[in-house]
Amino acid sequence: MVVTRFTIGKLARASGVGVETVRFYERKGLVKRPPAQKGYRTYAEEDARRIRFIKRAQELGFTLKQIKGLLELNAAPRSTCADVKRHTDAKLTEVEQKIRDLQQMKRSLRTLSSACGESKKAVANCRILNCFEPGWTCQ
Repeated sequence: MVVTRFTIGKLARASGVGVETVRFYERKGLVKRPPAQKGYRTYAEEDARRIRFIKRAQELGFTLKQIKGLLELNAAPRSTCADVKRHTDAKLTEVEQKIRDLQQMKRSLRTLSSACGESKKAVANCRILNCFEPGWTCQ
């Protein structure tokens, strides 16, 4: 079996990130910095997979701290599916709250849009800072 090794630049390209992102992840402890051999460091395909996982998890709204927790669970021999479930359930609760908040924002924006309509009223009369409060209307 041939093991693919990458320089940091090739690792970055294979992972879809920049070299500085790889270094940032190393500083944060998300990716291990390999020892230098023959004057430069080489990374494995597993490192590229790990970085792609980190990027995708970030896109899905996980914080780096949460991602690190998941990666640590993955690496810990005693971790169980129940451990992973606990982490994902906590994130699910957070996402559900965010959805409720976004739905409230949508309602408030519709109210603001309707209240303003095509009116030529001065914005100061609408007290926009109050628009996210229940029962607000532009006067």
